[in-house]
Amino acid sequence: MQELGLTGILLDLDDPQSVERAAAEVIALTDNRLYGLFNNAGYGVYGPLNTISRQQMEQQFSANFFGAHQLTMLLLPAMTPHGEGRIVMTSSVMGLIASPGRGAYAASKYALEAWSDALRMELRHSGIQVSLIEPGPIRTRFTDNVNQTQSDKPVENPGIAARFTLGPEAVVEKVRHAFTSDKPKLRYPVTLVTHAVALLKRLLPARAMDKIIHG
Repeated sequence: MQELGLTGILLDLDDPQSVERAAAEVIALTDNRLYGLFNNAGYGVYGPLNTISRQQMEQQFSANFFGAHQLTMLLLPAMTPHGEGRIVMTSSVMGLIASPGRGAYAASKYALEAWSDALRMELRHSGIQVSLIEPGPIRTRFTDNVNQTQSDKPVENPGIAARFTLGPEAVVEKVRHAFTSDKPKLRYPVTLVTHAVALLKRLLPARAMDKIIHG
């Protein structure tokens, strides 16, 4: 990594002290002048809500929401005095619509969507732009780290969704634009699935969407 000009920092978003140490190290390495933050960590707790304990739900939010909030707030002071900067958050199509067995994960992404909208408006006069990346099915190793409460139903992209799965390069292009464009978008849907869900959610009543998702 060092040969590429990169520096790795140990960070566990589920550990508040680890977040504090990582933020302090970033501030020291950048001489208290930070341009961009990409909150990309993700963790999934999958299964019917009645099988998910409070502890599992807290772990879901700790990794996907509370950790991102803490890290962002610790690093903001290194961004705001300079009148420019980018904060890019990885959400999900599940931040737009929930589905059976994905309630905990969707709830954490819904929270991230609302949080990002609020932060964007709070920073509107600071020169710092906040963008959301909303991937649909992407070929990554994300499901390797899924906490699944129903071991007899493995996580996968069945049916139609599998045909619209894209490689990670589709996300990379959106992230690049969010960090480098003079006019970054508020939201970057990735994959046809996300575009379709966003459109259908605006056009159809909730019960119709339920039928489409659940059958």
